[in-house]
Amino acid sequence: MRIVRTDSELQTPYLDQALIAAGHELVLLPDATTPQNLIAALKDADLLLMCYTPITRHILENAPMLKGIVKYGVGIDAIDIPAAIEHGVTVVNIPEYAEETVAEGAFAMLIALAKRLPHLNQQMNSEGWAWPEPTWMGTDIAGKTVGIIGLGKIGRSMARMAGQGFNARVIAYSPHTSAQDMQEIGVEKIDDLHAMLAQSDFVTIHSVLNDDTLHLVGEAELRAMKSTAFLVNVSRGAIVDEQALVRAIEEKWIAGAGLDVYSQEPLAREGHPMSALFNRPNVILSPHLTFYTEGAMERLEAETLERCFEVLEGRDVLVKSTDPRLRAQSQGVVFEN
Repeated sequence: MRIVRTDSELQTPYLDQALIAAGHELVLLPDATTPQNLIAALKDADLLLMCYTPITRHILENAPMLKGIVKYGVGIDAIDIPAAIEHGVTVVNIPEYAEETVAEGAFAMLIALAKRLPHLNQQMNSEGWAWPEPTWMGTDIAGKTVGIIGLGKIGRSMARMAGQGFNARVIAYSPHTSAQDMQEIGVEKIDDLHAMLAQSDFVTIHSVLNDDTLHLVGEAELRAMKSTAFLVNVSRGAIVDEQALVRAIEEKWIAGAGLDVYSQEPLAREGHPMSALFNRPNVILSPHLTFYTEGAMERLEAETLERCFEVLEGRDVLVKSTDPRLRAQSQGVVFEN
């Protein structure tokens, strides 16, 4: 069968070789593929593997043989899932391969910001030393409050690291998680987002991107944060109003930020809405790679291959995600409890 994989800059050699060894034709397309080129590639394709490339209704309408879409990653906001369902195309993601990995990446940013490591690194590279002056004074994590937006699997890992690992108080804004479920893992539920932000010394975002979370953290929310607080986002860039975030950094509404995701990717030093955040000692900019470790990629490729064979062999596809957009599918899938 014919398989198209977009976003080929993300190398998956085990996955690619296994599909080819099974006798399938594999077409690789780069991240910057135009909708026209993707439609041409999908004209007689049975399966689409994608990571970042938008899959619109128009693309699906022009892929008559397509049986399934496997998102080799977690976020599904780039896929028009209602259109896929209408056209009988099964959609599945790989939600569990990097729960700990991404949380570790977020916590690495949190620690680095708390200890002023980016600024100290700049100083050491330019001057070779720094004396204990107020400019370099960091902050403890123990005894501080870590606020989590979205207490899903990655958010829960983050909560464990902050609470059990660093003796922080952990609070969370997560409308679909009960107070009892949070209490069982040592997290205090805060129903009002502004109230949670106002209490937090560190805020980390772990929500999915959907209509409810688009620009969930905007100017009003950033102004609700402490001026000494740090924001970390490893989820989706558009959950934050990025223009407001740039102002928050420039005008010192908050102390700093660690970012791994952006509404417009890739990031660029010039001509990008977030370009003003480069070279700031209180900002960490990461190229959407908190998921990218040897272990996580091994898990991602192995499970993606399992989902591919389910589609190609006409079996029901295992959906592990609890996202209601994927759970709306009623044919060709089986849900993990």
